[in-house]
Amino acid sequence: MAARCRNAGWDHERALRAEGHRLIAGVDEVGRGCLAGPVVAAAVVLDPQRPIAGLRDSKQLRPEPRARLARMVAERALDCGLGVVEAEEIDRTDILRATLRAMREAIRALRSAPDFVLVDALRVPGVGVPQRALVKGDEVSATIAAASILAKVYRDEMMRAFHVVYPAYRFDANKGYGTTDHLLALRRFGASPLHRQTFRGVLRPAGPGDRADLRSR
Repeated sequence: MAARCRNAGWDHERALRAEGHRLIAGVDEVGRGCLAGPVVAAAVVLDPQRPIAGLRDSKQLRPEPRARLARMVAERALDCGLGVVEAEEIDRTDILRATLRAMREAIRALRSAPDFVLVDALRVPGVGVPQRALVKGDEVSATIAAASILAKVYRDEMMRAFHVVYPAYRFDANKGYGTTDHLLALRRFGASPLHRQTFRGVLRPAGPGDRADLRSR
């Protein structure tokens, strides 16, 4: 377990800089396995002159240090971009296509095009720059870890805001994942407009009257 909690390394970034690459973007996503809410991707270009200690897979961090690191990434990175794909499009296409679109949008949201992209586990078509998919990238690349932290914190804030509108599902606590309480709420109230209707566990869509009731609970 201790090995899994190590900070992400810089080996891939150092090797790429030695080859002449300067704007190296790390890309990661959050929310693929959720029953509700969007999938969110982030792209981050770190500044090697302003290192950030403690970068690692966002899932290994508690909320407070994760939020602190996200602020540091936003302040110190050379560039950051976000991509968001909503549940409706996830249902219309599928979660993999939606994830890849979110990643493309995050890369395109960067102010300057990167000259190399490191991606957690996937290859992103249509970005027009060299890229490398890294297995467990958020554990082995600090740049991907920074993207995972930024995406996680941004999406968590979105889900807390959605909780205000649809409190019955406790999105503030489960962030859209299929927890026991979330599944029980789905059985009791049906699905909200934020739910992914094609995902197992989302049992049925709510009718207009149900949706009005959910907003007031």
